[in-house]
Amino acid sequence: MKKKLLDQLKAKLEEEKIKLVKELSAFAKRDKNLKGDWDTRYPSLGSTSLEEEAEEVEEYGNLLPIENTLELELQKINLALEKIKKGTFGICEKCKKPISEARLKAYPQARYCQKCQPKKEKR
Repeated sequence: MKKKLLDQLKAKLEEEKIKLVKELSAFAKRDKNLKGDWDTRYPSLGSTSLEEEAEEVEEYGNLLPIENTLELELQKINLALEKIKKGTFGICEKCKKPISEARLKAYPQARYCQKCQPKKEKR
């Protein structure tokens, strides 16, 4: 892979990483005990009305799957950045062939080529 393209993809990954961390920080905090894990902040109860507390708990429940999705995407980005450091970026994890430049430009954290991409995780 050309160095210029690799540098562009690395910059795109780092930019997306910053964005995801900012999004997660808005409603979650990093777990000190588990690297790469975030915990949605649970509302402090007992200081407002029951209706407001119920709404806060409902919002907490709605944020959990969002946290999970953002965490998984952040893990993929961190893995891609690690692969860049190791010199293994852009290689399909299944068939070990190069992932197309077009695919990497569209989704630089891709772990598989288009042919090997698992059906349930189409990206």
